[in-house]
Amino acid sequence: MPSERTIALRGRSMRVFEQAPSTPSSAPPAVFLAGIGGVPRWLPFLDHLSETRHVVVPSLPGFPGSEAFRHLDSVYDWIVDSVEMFEALDLPVMDLVGSSVGGALAAETAAIAGARIRRLVLVAPFGLFDEDDPNADIWAQIPAPDILAGLVCADPERWKAAWETPEGADAVEWQIAQTRSMEAAARFLFPFGATGVARRLHRIAQPTLLARGADDRVIPASYLSRFAAGIAGPVRETVIDDAGHLVELDQPEALAREIHAFLSDQEL
Repeated sequence: MPSERTIALRGRSMRVFEQAPSTPSSAPPAVFLAGIGGVPRWLPFLDHLSETRHVVVPSLPGFPGSEAFRHLDSVYDWIVDSVEMFEALDLPVMDLVGSSVGGALAAETAAIAGARIRRLVLVAPFGLFDEDDPNADIWAQIPAPDILAGLVCADPERWKAAWETPEGADAVEWQIAQTRSMEAAARFLFPFGATGVARRLHRIAQPTLLARGADDRVIPASYLSRFAAGIAGPVRETVIDDAGHLVELDQPEALAREIHAFLSDQEL
């Protein structure tokens, strides 16, 4: 089981999950910024990722484990908050993995304050918008959890399992937590998910892995190519079969395998 601790960030608390590999590694920690919904519980993907890496999972504002978020009103606020979160984690160097919502923040922080980021993994990141090839409006699905589950996962049961009410928890409060995480992401991504990152991608010099699920119904395939074209550093792209937008839920082992190969590649 992972360890859990709490860090303070400007007067508010933030949960941090951690798990180290059974065989000690000298590689830098892998920090994971979660996608839509956050990390309501420790996920199989994180187990797979921690087979070779010390995995650190801070809870983004408004996501389970870090409830406060209404003090963040703009993309810039969220970027600064993410940078301060990394400073509070006190990791001199890290590999940064961001999915979906977390992918948007990972790309932005790598572009603006990426000195401590060695390598970058972006899984179906938000941040771009093309009116001729629009992404899905996930926030329109908040009142319909079954539709949302089918939108973000190729197998809706994967989403439902992640958000199953824990034993002893209040079902209503658990549902509120899910709604809160969607509202928090909407603070800087609503309505179309654009953060303006296209104007800053040239600042990302780190080797970057871009991944998406073959059945992603949220982010168009063309967006990954646009990220790749804009990033200054070496880029590798991969598509995971039988996976939707949240690849870490649909295909946790396959995604972790691609990330392990990328982070350990000595030729990059």
